Amino acid sequence: MSSPVDFSREERALYNPAFLALVCARVVQGHAQKHQPGCPLPLVLTASIMALQPAVRALLPRSNASMTEWAESNGAVRVYMSTNTPGLLTVVRPGLLFALQNRVLFLEAAALTLRDKAIPKGIRNRSAEATAVQKAAHMLGRWLPTGGSTATVLTLLGVRP
Repeated sequence: MSSPVDFSREERALYNPAFLALVCARVVQGHAQKHQPGCPLPLVLTASIMALQPAVRALLPRSNASMTEWAESNGAVRVYMSTNTPGLLTVVRPGLLFALQNRVLFLEAAALTLRDKAIPKGIRNRSAEATAVQKAAHMLGRWLPTGGSTATVLTLLGVRP
């Protein structure tokens, strides 16, 4: 992955901290819909990184598939994640920090919670790419925890905890 100065104009727009804060918030928002409040920090980072990758988004299930079976049958995701996570982590971290500094998200006991009414429930955006990233982040926040513990999910995706 390139450094931020090497990004194209479109990449700089997509990887700006405000948008990435929104992506992290969408993960937490999705998680809160189906699971107990407080989304584990590693899960927020992993889901955000997955949502940013068009190749991974294309492989996401359209229905309530088993996370474990999906990960096993989509080995390419492990390759994408192991290859792209280090570079994308450098752009997601500032977004997460932006969300924390602006009190959109709160960190309590290694889990993130979303401030009430911090972001709209509906996803509306002029850019199809930005909309797709947000929808994937929201879905991943709901779906990834169904694969087991956070360590299990990260292992299934080929990411080191």
